Amino acid sequence: MEFNRLWATEFLNLAKFNLDMKYDLIDRQLFIKNRKNFMEAMKPSSLAVFNSNDIYPIGADSTMPFQQNRDLFYLSGVDQEESILVLFPYCPKQKHREILFLKETNDHIAVWEGEKLTKEKALEVSGVETVYWLQEWDKVFYELMTQAETIYINTNEHYRANVETETREARFNKKIKEQYPAHSVAKSNPILQRLRSVKDAIELDVMQQACNITEKGFKRVLQFTKPGVMEYEIEAEFMHEFLRNRSRGFAYTPIVASGNNANVLHYVVNNAECKAGDLILLDIGAEYANYSSDMTRTIPVSGKFTERQKEVYNAVLRVKKEATKMLTPGTLWGPYHEEVGKLMTSELLGLGLLDKADVQNENKDWPAYKKYFMHGTSHHIGLDTHDYGLLHEPMQANNVFTVEPGIYIPEEGFGIRLEDDVVIQENGEPFNLMRNIPLEIDEIEDWMNR
Repeated sequence: MEFNRLWATEFLNLAKFNLDMKYDLIDRQLFIKNRKNFMEAMKPSSLAVFNSNDIYPIGADSTMPFQQNRDLFYLSGVDQEESILVLFPYCPKQKHREILFLKETNDHIAVWEGEKLTKEKALEVSGVETVYWLQEWDKVFYELMTQAETIYINTNEHYRANVETETREARFNKKIKEQYPAHSVAKSNPILQRLRSVKDAIELDVMQQACNITEKGFKRVLQFTKPGVMEYEIEAEFMHEFLRNRSRGFAYTPIVASGNNANVLHYVVNNAECKAGDLILLDIGAEYANYSSDMTRTIPVSGKFTERQKEVYNAVLRVKKEATKMLTPGTLWGPYHEEVGKLMTSELLGLGLLDKADVQNENKDWPAYKKYFMHGTSHHIGLDTHDYGLLHEPMQANNVFTVEPGIYIPEEGFGIRLEDDVVIQENGEPFNLMRNIPLEIDEIEDWMNR
């Protein structure tokens, strides 16, 4: 009996350490500010509700690792399941203007699952002073709805969204419209699209940490790679470095594509041998504290580029550098990509991949350069790898974008893509969060041959 008591005490201490140390606690002023900005955009006599994600089942008693609903995290910093945030800026009771509902924790849960947020810890993390356990939800929420006329529901309206699984949020939205049919319904997403696209200084610091972890992984891989290694071994080297630097792991499914595999844009099986003379396209980024990084580099298996590989690499690099300079306040999404297309067309002519007739006779809806560069050049990045952002509005300071041109040549057996994450500045060129990650050919070769 004494052994069990000592074991439980030790486990509780370990669980507490894990809760505190998964990543450095983000300054709660970020979440306080985010909620303030959101509530300022709400209609009078309205409240908004945000639900955590589910823990998704795999089979039997297995589940996928939990990942928090990014909107709930953005507004609260709460990073656990079965959590609800309510914002009601016009509530007659001041203590009900911001409320967190959490799964009640106890010693049994702490032993079996790890410590959950206490009310005191929730305040420390989020800055929300009123915290209820979930069993109080029905009573408290009914009172709130009698005082509100409009409810903001949260939906995923990202332009790339493809949702087939019904989320916890979606189930809540359906239920609440049935229970309260006399209330008006508004959408949270347009407000969040605008707010989340412009990063706070605290967010930029966290994203810099994610990029720094990616840098460590890449430098490790540069010294590990040689002919005969398997793509999955390179993936494992990245994961080793990410985990040991307190990242949860990859921000998205990693691409380790050697040889002609690089010409498959979403190649993720990573199971081929890396052969002498080939290139490897690495599209990989670490997450840190739910924020993403997104890097692409292309390296030579043997540690040296051939002359032809150098020609194409430097062409991509020139497009990347010029495209980056265009990311300034006021730039429009459509014209930006048109200008990048012109840059790429010029480079492909210089490489002999296109001729003037190809350009003169091109389909304006699918320009000639698209044969070798068929994807977009940039996307927003932040809490999601493809983050929220308003593509129909001019770019503004503290938007964070990727810049990722590529040239893919199946007939020559390789593809090259280069990508960094950059922050738009009020004046001048963007600030590169990946400025310390080797990019130039001589840097890559130097690191691989140390």
